[in-house]
Amino acid sequence: MKHGKKFKSLSRTKSHRKALMGNLASELIKHKRIKTTLTKGKELRKYVEPVLTKCKTDTTHNRRLVFKALLNNEQAKHLVTEMFREIAPKIADRPGGYTRVIKLPPRQGDNAPMCYIELVDYNELLLAGGETKKPVTRRSRRGGSKSTTETTSDATATSDDTKSDNLTKIEGVGPKAAEAITAGGLTTFSAVAASTPEAIKAILDAAEGRLGSLDPTTWVDQAKLAAEGKWDELKKMQDEMDGGKPTKSKEEE
Repeated sequence: MKHGKKFKSLSRTKSHRKALMGNLASELIKHKRIKTTLTKGKELRKYVEPVLTKCKTDTTHNRRLVFKALLNNEQAKHLVTEMFREIAPKIADRPGGYTRVIKLPPRQGDNAPMCYIELVDYNELLLAGGETKKPVTRRSRRGGSKSTTETTSDATATSDDTKSDNLTKIEGVGPKAAEAITAGGLTTFSAVAASTPEAIKAILDAAEGRLGSLDPTTWVDQAKLAAEGKWDELKKMQDEMDGGKPTKSKEEE
């Protein structure tokens, strides 16, 4: 009976199920996006996300655990190196949720529900065209009810105030990077615009974690547009970037 078990057996024995998850995880790390059944995709997400979390801390013990999770084969040697060198910097600022399951139409023949499972930070289409959602704030009304006009004006003023100092509006600056920059004395867009990429790089290198791998080359120019309120020009500039970095064509020019 399946009392108290929080995993799917997938109609396989323990050793067979472990081999299946290890192979699917290896293929996901290698191709960044794979197609499988919906049940396997959901189980793979629970299997691979703790493995990706271990990549954030580069120690010998974590490398061994990741190597073991990928079934200790020859292919795993190259995948472990890729995970700690390339994938880890991309997910450094993400507190979990490294994968995404996208449902697909059922498979012809047995009508099995299918899905794509992919690494969130490697979907270039969504990263290029996606917009970050504005944070939703809740207000307590214990002191009495406010009129609709007053509430709307307060909410607008609050969003404007946070927008002027919300450094995550700069492409390439995550929550942890914003905390490090703020701790370094650059609390507003104007302060970042008055600084230099070298000074910001020094702040990131001195911070804890893997923030030293970030490239602040374009952050000063973005901050200048944000400080002047030129949000449309900032959006166009960010659309031409790749994760906060200038595109290859722009670098060559």
